[in-house]
Amino acid sequence: MRPRGGMSMGRGVTVPGGLGLAGVIIFLLVQVLSGGGASGAYPVDDPFGASPQAPAPGETQGIPAAQDPERDLKDFSTYVFSSTLDTWAKVFKQQGNGFQRAKVVLYRDAVSTGCGDASSAVGPFYCPPDQRVYLDLSFYHDMETKLGAPGDFAWAYVIAHEVGHHVQEQLGTSTEVTRMQRENPDDANALSVRLELQADCYAGVWAHSVFAAGDLEKGDVREAITAAGAVGDDRLQQQAGGRVNPDTFTHGTSEQRTDWFNRGRASGSPDDCDTFSPDQV
Repeated sequence: MRPRGGMSMGRGVTVPGGLGLAGVIIFLLVQVLSGGGASGAYPVDDPFGASPQAPAPGETQGIPAAQDPERDLKDFSTYVFSSTLDTWAKVFKQQGNGFQRAKVVLYRDAVSTGCGDASSAVGPFYCPPDQRVYLDLSFYHDMETKLGAPGDFAWAYVIAHEVGHHVQEQLGTSTEVTRMQRENPDDANALSVRLELQADCYAGVWAHSVFAAGDLEKGDVREAITAAGAVGDDRLQQQAGGRVNPDTFTHGTSEQRTDWFNRGRASGSPDDCDTFSPDQV
């Protein structure tokens, strides 16, 4: 993927709106954080997040930006996040609706959110109360080393999926699903699957816009498809060495996740992301 502006690439707490990455950690029995790196949260300047506060006298200043080994990853993450918001702002405008931009926080180890305190085991997630996407930077490396889903566009898919949950929050879809789950507990998992698959489709809608702008490079789409398949419930249960149990699925199978991402990517229209019709999943 070619970011514009010269950039290049060289979960706790129970939170709604995740990619299923907490399940990845549970099923694979691995620690998300491995190796070095700065700890703590990295709020991004407005409009994507609160500006970092200057340290008090005597406090550690941290790594200078020019020497930060994760600078490219942080820059790429905020670039993709901004790009997804721009795409959805245009879609909402075309439909005559206003769009409230979400914010992003990049973190390692742990972070305080409107959904509670989260550890890095949670992975990337969206928190509706504060309308922020929280991205655990260590998971970028775990996607390659533990999930077999490397590449910058695979990471971009993760970000676009979480922004998809923000779109659902803006449209009232998340609230409606929560109500239905509360009223019909037996359908809670099935409804969660439909919600997650729609977020995958919304990620595809963004990918379509990137393709139309000429910003995709050879292999980008394959990276995203690989990432979508890597976090399917069936694949994670198989890797854990257990029995595949569809009744416990909360995010959909690898095939479903890949299919819905491709639907959004093919059409570029959120109208094709209706995962809630009875015959769609």
